Amino acid sequence: MKFSFLASTAWLSAIACTVTASPKATKPFGVVSKAHPTVAIEIDAGGAVSAEGSVPLSQATTIDSTLDAPLLRDIQMLNDILEDIVKKENPKVHKLYHELRKHGLDRAANTSNNVPLDKIIKLSSKLSADEALGIMRTFTLALNLINAAETHHRLRSMKSNELSLMSENVDVGPLPCTDDSMRGTIDEILDKGLATKEEIYDQLLKQNVEIVLTAHPTEVNRKTLLRKFRKITETLADLERPDLHPYEKSEAMSRLKRIIASIWGSDEIRRQKPTPQKEASGGNAVIETILWDAVPAYLRKLDAQCEISLGRRLPVETVPIRFASWIGGDRDGNPNVTPAVTREVVTHQRLRAARLFLTDMNTLYNEVAISNHFSEEMNALADTIPNSFDKLEKYRRVIGHLQKRLIKTVKVCEEELAEITQNEQLPFALSTGADDLDEIEPILYKADLMEPLKVMYDSLVQTGYEGVADGLLIDIIRRLAAFGTTLVRLDIREESTAHKEAVDAITQYLGIGSYKLWDEEAKISFLQAELAGKRPLFRTRDMEKMGLDAGVLKTLRVFEMAATLNPEALGAYVISQAQTASDVLAVMLLQKQFGMTPGNKNMMRVVPLFETLNDLTNAPEVLDTLFKVSVYTGAVKGKQEVMVGYSDSAKDAGRLAACWAQYNSQEKMVKVAATHNIELTFFHGKGGTVGRGGNPALYRAIMSHPPNTINGRFRVTEQGEMITQNFGAPLIAERSLDIYTAAVLGEAFTKHVEPTEKWRKQMERVSADSCADYRFLVREEPRFVPYFRQATPELELGTLNIGSRPAKRNPKGGIESLRAIPWTFAWTQTRTHLSAWLGVAAGLNSESPSDVEDLKEMYDQWPWFRETIDLIAMILSKTDFSIAKNYDTQLVHGKDEKALGEEVREKLVHTRQTILGITQQESLADGPHAALLRASTTIRHPYVDPINVMQAELLKRFRELEKQDEPSDELDKVRDALIVSISGIAQGMRNSG
Repeated sequence: MKFSFLASTAWLSAIACTVTASPKATKPFGVVSKAHPTVAIEIDAGGAVSAEGSVPLSQATTIDSTLDAPLLRDIQMLNDILEDIVKKENPKVHKLYHELRKHGLDRAANTSNNVPLDKIIKLSSKLSADEALGIMRTFTLALNLINAAETHHRLRSMKSNELSLMSENVDVGPLPCTDDSMRGTIDEILDKGLATKEEIYDQLLKQNVEIVLTAHPTEVNRKTLLRKFRKITETLADLERPDLHPYEKSEAMSRLKRIIASIWGSDEIRRQKPTPQKEASGGNAVIETILWDAVPAYLRKLDAQCEISLGRRLPVETVPIRFASWIGGDRDGNPNVTPAVTREVVTHQRLRAARLFLTDMNTLYNEVAISNHFSEEMNALADTIPNSFDKLEKYRRVIGHLQKRLIKTVKVCEEELAEITQNEQLPFALSTGADDLDEIEPILYKADLMEPLKVMYDSLVQTGYEGVADGLLIDIIRRLAAFGTTLVRLDIREESTAHKEAVDAITQYLGIGSYKLWDEEAKISFLQAELAGKRPLFRTRDMEKMGLDAGVLKTLRVFEMAATLNPEALGAYVISQAQTASDVLAVMLLQKQFGMTPGNKNMMRVVPLFETLNDLTNAPEVLDTLFKVSVYTGAVKGKQEVMVGYSDSAKDAGRLAACWAQYNSQEKMVKVAATHNIELTFFHGKGGTVGRGGNPALYRAIMSHPPNTINGRFRVTEQGEMITQNFGAPLIAERSLDIYTAAVLGEAFTKHVEPTEKWRKQMERVSADSCADYRFLVREEPRFVPYFRQATPELELGTLNIGSRPAKRNPKGGIESLRAIPWTFAWTQTRTHLSAWLGVAAGLNSESPSDVEDLKEMYDQWPWFRETIDLIAMILSKTDFSIAKNYDTQLVHGKDEKALGEEVREKLVHTRQTILGITQQESLADGPHAALLRASTTIRHPYVDPINVMQAELLKRFRELEKQDEPSDELDKVRDALIVSISGIAQGMRNSG
């Protein structure tokens, strides 16, 4: 008999509330939580689900009977398909999967009952390597199917909310009627009298939001599988069409079965690390398949909303949100990103953009077969294009010429790529028979396309064809404004040490001493003098003869390569580990050496990245010194961008100390910039997890930034699985774009709560105590590193092949050299999440009653502090004491290390109690962020719990087999099962690093 996904009444009680228990029940975390009444969920013969509740899952504290019933049915349907496939191939794996999942469901129904977890542990110890691999694959695929179903459910809920408003006679506009949308934000600003319509409109026009796609390796799924899961989401939508013919429904169901079968039959494991080029291809795929359509679709809705709410449409070129990339340009600690790789990535992006615009032009050509009524400018433009077949249809004449220029661009790019990659494959453009391109110029700059497109647009509007102008043509103009002719601007990032070494090698070659040994004043004096001079430091053609080592040559070749690229292809030059003003000036001088200057209009803006506690503390003084260098401020024309590192600062000092350092540093840097009349833009280097600066509530996150630090300018990283979650489907991408735009606009008119002097003193105490506690355990406790290596899969993460970068900046270093991503990833896997909360209790606890009252007051009255605490509460609600303890039981051997594990879990319990003391809530699940995720994560726990237990068992076996130092079939199978388990937990937790 087929097992029904919804047949477990115990689990249904579990998903109806976060915890079902009496008030006196002992939680596995050691904290007494508020009792939540069980919500009864019934299933009738037709599969309908009924329960109490009223909000969609994406915002739910419980599973809702009406709104979430379609989600549960979708999950059941997908699970049934998966079960049929697994049962047919391996009945034993199917049976074991059922048994383990049943125990997971039982545990979800009553978390205070340890019997189900004990059964999972016992059963896992008896599995063969083949069985473990099969079960891991089944659980992981089931979680991915749940994620695909929830993506569709998010889209469904968005539409459902709007339709329900219509039934209540509420005007439904182009954008959602929610607080975190542009519609809701504009309405609130106007209702509260914070600004006039004209002021809102003017602010929106100058607003600049840039989302930077990064090469950080946190997307554990392969790109081919991501496409298939997206197809599942699309097919689920097809199945809900009201006009679906029975045959079409049958075909859609068959398509689902084929897709799931093909996923099951594929190898989900990356057998090799991806190259930077492959990573860039993945980032580009999001733009090509989703954002290329989502951006103009959103801007069309925003334009219509502005006309309704503000009485004015947006200028045709206005794009308040854009995209950039690090993928292929981030060379910090990644030896695989060479100058040749960066050139290849940039050229390929230009190629992809040309092909996309060519497709658009082919379609536009068919839309504008107009043979009369043209503006004077349009007539003049058409007259510049002789020998066209389109004599009367002048729009087509211009478009036809642009088509040829784009084909020429494709040809040039493919010839360059063939040269770079030594690939002799016939270029695309040549194979199309385009043999009349010798006199045609390729498209080089955005203006090459924008100018003729705008002439056509203006002509159509002036001659009565507004409808045609507002069709595909305006979408192309907006795409061009958003993506340019290079798809995305590419940032380059390198560590400051590389530049110091390069300048030092040059000064020694010139015989003027060792730059590295000079003090900061001497360095600035030298750099300022050289920047003011006209001559280069050396003849570039002599670079190979100067006796420079390979590392220095590689650094110099980066600048040499960048100088040859189209300036529109490049964004910022980011300096990681920046500590001094000379770090910035050195990069500027190296650019000048290769002709990248303001006068040549190809200088990249130089962006220092401050990422440790000390660097953040010193950053204001560094900027003050930098802005006193007249040759620098003259070159940057009164504008400076600074990147704030959230990941490494949290890893360096702990969550609370890092948060306060980031707040303080940004606040002071703004004041320094204002003193020097510099417009400052902050670039926020955040990850997907709370431990790395992430925030699941994007709107609240932006609104809680320190006062006067955004001002309509906001740059932020998006990476890995967060790119998939926020931009993985067109409508979800549009919603994310709306939230970003609305939050930055709303923040500009928000009167922020300024911390009082009393609150600042409290934060200084909290920060110091928190940092000391964090650093003592991580840096000084001799048991910690052995414990970390034993209790987590940190050492095994390298086998996952999820990124091109090494896990460490220094392969021989310890925790301090470990990148923030694997540091966070490892603790997320074990459900300990230590990186997000360690040090918090020590900082917030005080023997002084007045301190405690102050913290409660801060939580109640200071949004920034409340958001910080609520995020920590949310991540604590995702920890699992018993699961974490099992990792120690299975993997930690030494008596001292085992004792440390107990101490860590005691800290976890203490931290939970401390947070509850501040928030005055009875359960961490009552916090706003935890509530936001509660229903979503509850669905996944019956799947993730068995994976966690099996992962601990697999780690134990893997380490024992590796000690034998002999390859074996058993070792390979255990390794594969372990890799799949890592992926499964990441999918279940909805974040990795």
